[in-house]
Amino acid sequence: MKVTILGTGTSTGVPELGCSCEVCTSTDPKDSRLRSSALIEDGGRRLLIDCGPDFRAQMLHKPFGEINAVLLTHNHYDHTGGLDDLRPYCRKGDIPIYADAHTVEHVRTVLPYCFSSVKYPGIPNLVLHAINPKEPFEAGGFNITPINVLHGRLPILGYRIGSFAYITDMRTADLKELDKLKGVDTLIINALRFSKPHGSHQTVLEAYKVIDYIAPRVTYFTHLMHHIGLHSKIEKVLPAGVHLAYDGLVLEVR
Repeated sequence: MKVTILGTGTSTGVPELGCSCEVCTSTDPKDSRLRSSALIEDGGRRLLIDCGPDFRAQMLHKPFGEINAVLLTHNHYDHTGGLDDLRPYCRKGDIPIYADAHTVEHVRTVLPYCFSSVKYPGIPNLVLHAINPKEPFEAGGFNITPINVLHGRLPILGYRIGSFAYITDMRTADLKELDKLKGVDTLIINALRFSKPHGSHQTVLEAYKVIDYIAPRVTYFTHLMHHIGLHSKIEKVLPAGVHLAYDGLVLEVR
């Protein structure tokens, strides 16, 4: 299974508008971060996790092909703002969108023209599926286990697909949910910045505790803000098996 990390930035992206810190002015492409998203490919099937406002830019120079399903972690704009840009992919058929009921209702509200009885030509043909967050499901030919976590006080979803798991925007999670991640080979998980606590996102230091509990073979941090520091510097201080993800990173998952 191939996983392409399309974006690794937080809601403002990196560089952040108006900022002149060493990360935002860095010429290292690994310090430039579009909003967080991932593309999973296996056996000719393609699954998108989140579709933020940078989706068009993320896919513009990638081979064009069918997207069999989209998973949404939650309803925030940096994870859903690019859904209208799925239009070209709908030429190959309707695209099913999977999310919890709250996120499904959000999509229906912000993109009402996609779901009206009278549709004008060219709109994306999206089919919404409200999943049961407590039950595994199938989407686009992939078997998926939802992982319930808290984004501050907002319940959101991560996803496990075989030996791969993707968690973003998490602040806390019950151990019974983290237990669903035991045996994962490759973990993508959020770490907003290194140590200063945040009300709705975990830090690198907090993420270490989750990693120790799950014990994946390898972990990549995503949903990073500019305060994380330069990629080249932070990579050197992370423990073995833990890395900063970067836009365009391609992983072959066991």
